[in-house]
Amino acid sequence: MRKLTLLTASALLATSLSYGAAYQLNLQGLRQLAMGGTGTATPWDVSTLFYNPAGLSLINGIQAYGSAQFIMPSTGYAQSTYTTNTQSQTFTSFNVYLGGPLQKDSKVGLGIGVYTPFGDGLTWDNNWLGRYVIQKIYLQTIFIQPTVSYKLNDYISAGIGFIYATGNVVLKQALPVQMADGTDAHGELKGGGNGTGFNAGIHVRASDQWQFGVTYRSRVNLKLNGGNATFTVPQSLTTQFPNTTFNSRLPLPAVFSVGIGYKPSAKWSFQADVNFTQWSAFDSLNFDYAQTTSALSNTHLPFKYKNTVTYRLGASYQVNSKIGLMAGGAWDPTPVTDGFVSPVLPDADRIVLTGGVTYMPCNRVTILAAVEYVTTKKMDNRSYDYANFSGTYQTKAITPAIGICYHF
Repeated sequence: MRKLTLLTASALLATSLSYGAAYQLNLQGLRQLAMGGTGTATPWDVSTLFYNPAGLSLINGIQAYGSAQFIMPSTGYAQSTYTTNTQSQTFTSFNVYLGGPLQKDSKVGLGIGVYTPFGDGLTWDNNWLGRYVIQKIYLQTIFIQPTVSYKLNDYISAGIGFIYATGNVVLKQALPVQMADGTDAHGELKGGGNGTGFNAGIHVRASDQWQFGVTYRSRVNLKLNGGNATFTVPQSLTTQFPNTTFNSRLPLPAVFSVGIGYKPSAKWSFQADVNFTQWSAFDSLNFDYAQTTSALSNTHLPFKYKNTVTYRLGASYQVNSKIGLMAGGAWDPTPVTDGFVSPVLPDADRIVLTGGVTYMPCNRVTILAAVEYVTTKKMDNRSYDYANFSGTYQTKAITPAIGICYHF
């Protein structure tokens, strides 16, 4: 019974924290996505509401914006002569924004955004080698952000947005005991929660060529109250693993960003961002069950995530009045430390390559398309100490995206 207790109360519940580390999404604006995820210093359009709220009072009139991103991740695993891959899946994130200056030459900008900053999932085969650690995970968060921006003078603007966040988590893990039909028993967690935070920024237009930005997106604690823990086990174990509810908190980290934009000519624009992400917020994770037993107890899981610094670069070239091209890249180091590399999400240092195009069929409409390719460094024989599980991992993901912006 001790082995079942360890896997269920620790490995299964730890997955939600490991998952969040590598699936922070930076897809909230397609120009910015195509330029390596940069956007702190340049208010391209109303999606600046996410990247730097201060830019909302600087864009050209009221705008409505919508986009969708189609995330297709794949992770490979190897141990000795055994190899496997996660199942092919596509996860969809979205962004919707509305806002801008109240009127021409107004110093005040107002807007609202609905976007997905965390999300994705992985599904391993039910009978794969690590099924007693994880079989399936899915996470989606939605942030709603009403925002106000004020242009102090011709050079400096400031902005702030209130964040209301909602999220859902689904986790599934096999248990090392067989049912009557020969299949593995399993446990599944499903929970939803909410939290609050803010997004604040300052924008400086030093000249027609140079722009600078600073933003701080606060930590958001998702309160997962009344989640369902369901265990499919042999009849003899149902009293040890009862179906019950749980409460927990999932911290989504704060991000401090600085950016610079340079426009040497009417056709060319360059920008760079540095993101400081406070992953140390994942110090520990606690789960409290409404009903506990000798095999299922309240859980305190320590983690040693470290803060990270991500570097992003991007460039834009305006081919003509209708067509623009963008490209960029980023170096995004992992917050996960040795001993915590899990098949739930075997995160590693990531190389990001991006590109995109904009097209204006008329003065009021801009169509945007972008693609992001992510690959991680191959991790040889990395361990997950809680489940005594190790192996070699490599993750890749491609994300095409499409969007439209309407200028009122």
